[in-house]
Amino acid sequence: MKPEDVGLSRNIEFFKATGAVKGTPRITCTTIYQCDDFELCIFFLPSTAVIPLHNHPGMTVFSKLLLGNMHIKSYDWVDPVNSQDSMPPSQLRLARLKADSVFTAPCDTSVLYPTTGGNIHQFTAITPCAVLDVLGPPYSKEEDRDCSYYKDIPYSAFSNGETTVSEEERDYYGWLEEIEVPENSQMDRIKYSGPQIIETSCL
Repeated sequence: MKPEDVGLSRNIEFFKATGAVKGTPRITCTTIYQCDDFELCIFFLPSTAVIPLHNHPGMTVFSKLLLGNMHIKSYDWVDPVNSQDSMPPSQLRLARLKADSVFTAPCDTSVLYPTTGGNIHQFTAITPCAVLDVLGPPYSKEEDRDCSYYKDIPYSAFSNGETTVSEEERDYYGWLEEIEVPENSQMDRIKYSGPQIIETSCL
């Protein structure tokens, strides 16, 4: 999928912005389509804006960076947590680092699954960005798919030296602690004004 497919272009003023944004950058989201099975939406991140580390419980997500440069950091849970590996506080869980890289549009679509592919991730905009997400099924508190937020802590911070993780692999693991909803997770919602999705029914 290309930016033009959803009415976007790098010539739009938002994507031409340079320099630091004053204050905390506000992220904007627009929903293209939503039903019980999935949600199709676009996130607009000004330069330096961050979507904090968060999860997608029981969900599969297709994520496509349409425009801009973005740093993506993602984890998957290591289950079960081996209590002999370390002595962390009970609220910490061990996770394996899946990605910690800068992506530049156009690039491949990333896919995360309920337990693999980097289900817990964070986006940091290096330049103004647009990200298309397909979430299936969508978040739902009623169906126990609420979004949780985390902070990551280096693996070595709670390692007791008697672990099954080798010295060479420790950079690929971290402890995640669930936190309250961060202030910078709040988003502005706007109405989608691009090409419309036409629903058809099969006879």
